[in-house]
Amino acid sequence: MSERNTVVRAMHDLGAAAWFGGSLMGAVGVNGAAAAVQQPTDRARVAAVGWGKWAPVNAAAIGAHVIGGSAILYANRGRAAHQSGVTANTVVKLVVTGLALGATVVSGALGAKVAQGQGHPVEGATEPAATTPDDVAAAQKNLKYLQWALPVLTGTLVVLGAQQGEQQRPSQILSGVGSKLAKRI
Repeated sequence: MSERNTVVRAMHDLGAAAWFGGSLMGAVGVNGAAAAVQQPTDRARVAAVGWGKWAPVNAAAIGAHVIGGSAILYANRGRAAHQSGVTANTVVKLVVTGLALGATVVSGALGAKVAQGQGHPVEGATEPAATTPDDVAAAQKNLKYLQWALPVLTGTLVVLGAQQGEQQRPSQILSGVGSKLAKRI
């Protein structure tokens, strides 16, 4: 791998940004727009169409983030192992990435369940009506929490990436490696 990792860093950062931005816009924009649809029986359909159009872009963003992050980790494996603070950040970031991936998959499955309920009245994408079937209502209630968990998780990934950038300053590398060596001795 070359000395510079601009392409994989861009993949990593743009992927995280799109994943974060899409999840936040979806919670506010797509789900908000669905709730504003006049016909209660059309609300789930509007949300499903919006999320369905975003899904391929989201998949590409997640793929770019994961591929870019894997390449960055490989290129920085020495720092990840030997610089104090980098190991912890890397482990936390891997856990949060796993949680965000899991939340994305579960959210998609729940969204598909709500989409099956098209034609049933709902108050909004994540708000059942009194006559919404129980299984669709349960999916909506879970989506109500996941719609906010995803921006929190993906936003955390962006923040952890920023912290990793700061950890690459020469002064941070020197003090971090020194600290790790002192702990080993």
